[in-house]
Amino acid sequence: MPNGQIVEVECLSCALTSGLIEPDAGVVIETEYFHAHQDVAYPIKGLIILASKRHIRCFDELTEAEKLDYINLLSKIRNAQRKVLGIEYVYYFYNEDTTHHFHTWMVPRYEWMYEFGRSIESVRPVLLHSRNNMNNEENVKEVLSAIEKLTKELNGQ
Repeated sequence: MPNGQIVEVECLSCALTSGLIEPDAGVVIETEYFHAHQDVAYPIKGLIILASKRHIRCFDELTEAEKLDYINLLSKIRNAQRKVLGIEYVYYFYNEDTTHHFHTWMVPRYEWMYEFGRSIESVRPVLLHSRNNMNNEENVKEVLSAIEKLTKELNGQ
């Protein structure tokens, strides 16, 4: 927690999407059904997690309204990543055996990442590299700036 407070919750996703816990970097965009934020544990500019507000884990549990909102929001975020951050490619990652709500990772691909490979298998090493080697003041400032740009673009500010 940014304020040093320790909070015990039954479901971290429920706490985040309900606003009980604020993500370290804040919410980039929120709709009736979804919540999007950057996971600052992995300081990669434009890495967004799009999570369902409802406590579900699988695509087939989405209502028709949630499906429409999901694809529209995913597209809107992707467009903003390209427009304001110049992100050319993104890897999408979603798994149903999560301990969190249904969520999709939108992991941008940068030149430095290709040393880890060009497939989904490269995502974990990239994330670990960012967490262990890019958690410095300069990079975190860039990530926070990117979050601010995305938030403004996504919310029409």
